[in-house]
Amino acid sequence: MDEILIDWDEFRATRTQLGAAFVRILGYFREDGIKSVAAIEDAMRARDARGLVMPAHTLKSEARQFGAEKLGALSEDIEIFARHCLESQISPEEYLPRVVTLRPLFEETLAALEREANPLVQRRTTGFGRAVGY
Repeated sequence: MDEILIDWDEFRATRTQLGAAFVRILGYFREDGIKSVAAIEDAMRARDARGLVMPAHTLKSEARQFGAEKLGALSEDIEIFARHCLESQISPEEYLPRVVTLRPLFEETLAALEREANPLVQRRTTGFGRAVGY
């Protein structure tokens, strides 16, 4: 997948839109994401395509809200494949390699989002006064 890790413009737009609630909502993303990743891993271990769909859908939607494009794309890929498995009545096990990459990608993404959201982080700037994303 060639997607960027974070679309910082989308991240900033969400931060502006949510205002004071931003940090709280990011905390919900952390909690929900941890649960979704665990549910996806559990469903894959059980070869349960149905169990993959909703947590992958949730993770996709919440990730994209924060501009987490790469995580959103992987989650969407897992969701679409799981739906295909349900329709075709086949096991999702061929997606095991993708599911294995989900947790490290979630952790990397969350760390980047939280680092950027931290008000104590000193922003690097270009020579033109614009903040540079990580």
